Amino acid sequence: MNASEQSLDLQPATLDTRKRFVRVTGNRGSRFVEFDFAIGEPELFVEMILTHEAFAEFCSTNRVQLMAAPAAPGGQGAEAEWNWRLADATQVRFKH
Repeated sequence: MNASEQSLDLQPATLDTRKRFVRVTGNRGSRFVEFDFAIGEPELFVEMILTHEAFAEFCSTNRVQLMAAPAAPGGQGAEAEWNWRLADATQVRFKH
């Protein structure tokens, strides 16, 4: 079986949408919580920000599992180019 035939035999992964994940990534002053939210797969998430009260309600409503703190950015090579977050862009000045 060659590579192109093998790729046709792939089966989609099952995604359990009942699993919800949260990783706190920071605070904005004393009022807001920055966090990642994922459904089914913790590796695929969105970055969100809510007040502390809204965050507590959000976590309760979604019955989330807490994830470990994010790894520190760094590394070298092509993989390091992808190791950034949208929130990191607020700390970078882009040149045109």
